[in-house]
Amino acid sequence: MDIHNLYFLNLPMPKTKEDKQGDRDRADLHRSLLRTALLIRRFEEKTAEMYALAKIAGFCHLYIGEEAVAVGAIGAAREDDYVITTYRDHGHALARGVEPRRIMAELFGKATGVSKGKGGSMHLFDVSRHFMGGHGIVGGHIALATGLGFAIKYEKRDQVVLCFFGEGAVPTGAFHESLNLAALWRLPVIYICENNRFGMGTPVERSSALYDIAHVAHAYDMPFHHIDGMDIAESYKNMDQIIKGVRASKRPIFVEARTYRYMGHSMSDPSHGHYRTKEEIDAQKKNDPIQRLKQALLDEKQIDEKALQEMENEIDEIIQEAVKFADESPEPPLSSLTEDVYVD
Repeated sequence: MDIHNLYFLNLPMPKTKEDKQGDRDRADLHRSLLRTALLIRRFEEKTAEMYALAKIAGFCHLYIGEEAVAVGAIGAAREDDYVITTYRDHGHALARGVEPRRIMAELFGKATGVSKGKGGSMHLFDVSRHFMGGHGIVGGHIALATGLGFAIKYEKRDQVVLCFFGEGAVPTGAFHESLNLAALWRLPVIYICENNRFGMGTPVERSSALYDIAHVAHAYDMPFHHIDGMDIAESYKNMDQIIKGVRASKRPIFVEARTYRYMGHSMSDPSHGHYRTKEEIDAQKKNDPIQRLKQALLDEKQIDEKALQEMENEIDEIIQEAVKFADESPEPPLSSLTEDVYVD
């Protein structure tokens, strides 16, 4: 082949009809991911406001800064795949499509909440969407995720389980027992460690002998991946491939998503407490996942400022309606104290 042919091979080819459709599909996907991330961010900001007004009581853990992990992973899953997570669960529930008004009502402790006002912030459930909680015991739900994986295998179904937890759950016994059984029995569970670097106020280097958390998978002959938990589009892209791999191979995978929470561990913890500086948080905010995706969409002309504003306005209306719904909903009746305690 002569040099002229080689030159022309390197020129960009005109886009086919299929290429253009692919570009449109990708733009639609990215706009959808951005909308979900913005919904989570605005919901959590309003939650903090309602907590300060004493509309919400008890424990409350916000997901601000970490949105890319849940949005990317859950966005790549099928509707019949299972999702189970920790007490920092508002974002996962919203990403799963649970109604914002029912989540807010649950935070308010109202009868119209997703858990009938009995679960509060840490125990959101929506079985109709295969969202299996919201669990307050650190690491305890990892065993439940493994049980879900066993049920899928036993019944010869092709679903997968997305199990989210923080790096603080990795040293627990339930974590190690679960991964051992999942690897031994080849269960379709994706163990997603949302490594936000701090277990409450303790940095990971002071709580774990293993700084690269993903390497814990070596102990169970389990494949592992690292993903950028501050990049929504990359999170989706990687999790899409991981989920397809687990569905096909019927074996578990460990994923470490490196992310960062801007708020304190909970609403009782100041935004930085005594364990990190304001300068550190400000530096992390320069890598904000929502701003990164917004700018990428603007740069690629997949969205414009007017469409962004319309998206923000729509989300604001959803949040305001959720608060109104929660505020006007009834308290659970006294008789409900003894309901749903035991299975009939």
